Parts: sequence; C-alpha cells; structure tokens
Amino acid sequence: MLIPCLFAFALCFMEWNHMAGLVEMKFVGLEKFAQLTGDETFWKSLKNNVMYTVIGVPLAVALALIVSVVLNDKVFIQKTLRAMFFIPYVTNGIAVAFVWMLLYEPRKGPLNGFLKAFGVDNPPMWLASTKWALPALIIIYIWSHIGFNTIIYLAHLQGIPRDLYEAAEVDGAKGWQKFTYITFPLLSPGTFFLLVTGIIGSFKVFGIVNALTQGGPGDSTTVLGYYIYTTAFRFYDMGYASVMSLVLFVMIMIVTVIQWQGQKRWVHY
Repeated sequence: MLIPCLFAFALCFMEWNHMAGLVEMKFVGLEKFAQLTGDETFWKSLKNNVMYTVIGVPLAVALALIVSVVLNDKVFIQKTLRAMFFIPYVTNGIAVAFVWMLLYEPRKGPLNGFLKAFGVDNPPMWLASTKWALPALIIIYIWSHIGFNTIIYLAHLQGIPRDLYEAAEVDGAKGWQKFTYITFPLLSPGTFFLLVTGIIGSFKVFGIVNALTQGGPGDSTTVLGYYIYTTAFRFYDMGYASVMSLVLFVMIMIVTVIQWQGQKRWVHY
C-alpha cells in the first residue's frame, strides 16, 4: 500500500497519461492543485458526498440501534431476523444494484406501485430524477448497512452487565430511563466505531454509483470516488485524479481526528 500511496502523491505534481507510459510524465508543479478551484464538477461531487454522508451514516446508525435493542430481547425467530438483517451487508454489490434498479423502475417498479396504491398520483422518478437520484442511493446505503451496524450493537448490548438494570429497577427506573442512563451511554464505544468507519466508507463510495447512475442524471449523484475514477481512467488525467485523492484523504483524516478528540467527552468505556 505504501508504494502506490507515495506514487500517487508524486503524481499530484505531474501531467501524465498512463496509457503513454512513464516516459510521458511531465512535472507541472502546483498546476493541478490550482485546477481544483475552478472545477465545478469537483465541488458538486464534494457537496453530494457530504450530503450522502451526513444523511446516510447517522440514519443507518440510529435505525440499527433501534433494531438491535428490539432483537436483543426475546422475540419470535430472533436468530433468523438477525441473519436477515445482516445478509444485505454481505451481498454482492452488483446484485444489490440490479435488485434496487428493478425496485426503483419508475413506471412498473414495485416501489412506485406501492406508492400509487396509497394514493400518490405522481411518485418519484427515482434514479431518473436529478432531485431523487441521490436520496435513492442514500436509501440503499442505509438498507445495506443496518445489518452490520446491528451486529456491532448486539455485541455491545450483550456485554452490558444485567445487574445495572436490576439496580435501576430497584431505584424505580422505567424502560426509557434505563435506556437513557444505562444502555445508550454504554453503547457509545460501538456508536463511535460505527460513525468513524461509516464516514470513511461513505466518502469512498463508488460501486453502487457506478452500477446504478454513473454519476447522473447530470452530476446529481457524482461523488468524489466516482469523479476520481472517471478522471483517471476515462479522461486519463492521473495527476488531477491524484490531487483529488489527496484532498479526499486529508478530509477523511481531519474528520477522523476531530471524532477521535471529541469521543473523549461522550464515549464511556
């Protein structure tokens, strides 16, 4: 990993079409960094990525928390339900994209058919709409990550000592109070882990975008990972793609450091 990373950093200062070989590499200094300032597609991609992360990650964590609390109690077919929630996370990304493409089909898709049955006369066009394409991808992200997040929360829930709840009951605590003052604080290490890994993963999203929308319609679903890929391997500008990769790395690093420092205030081990 180290050699490609160092090579990519060196490429930030180069003009290079990799199809022409190393002999065509040309030093251009900070020219590629200056190119960022006037690149509207880059800033649109960054905005889309931030929206994808800010909406998708917290919702996936919050819904997984609810599901895990329910599944941690004795419910019917508990083990089967746990497996069902986890399956989407380990399912092949192309298979997931194909299934959701059918679900989102605007005219005969089951999702819009369901909405029409409940009186929605003009349901969203989903992947064909500049307004709804990104929310559609966020829904897929949440659906596919709830299972993994739930498993992490279940592991933490089963590690909480039962005597804490018994002591709280003796003091007259109700269900919501036990969740607020015992369950939620003691799940904070899991929440911290899921937020860090979720944010990193969401900023690297590529496969589902490439399979479903190719960044469209327009640039409504173009994210940094996909834009970096197209710049490097469709337009053969490895230098500029490396600059965007470096910016993405720095952004993820800054957010992770902020989270790491902030967790000292709210994570309880």
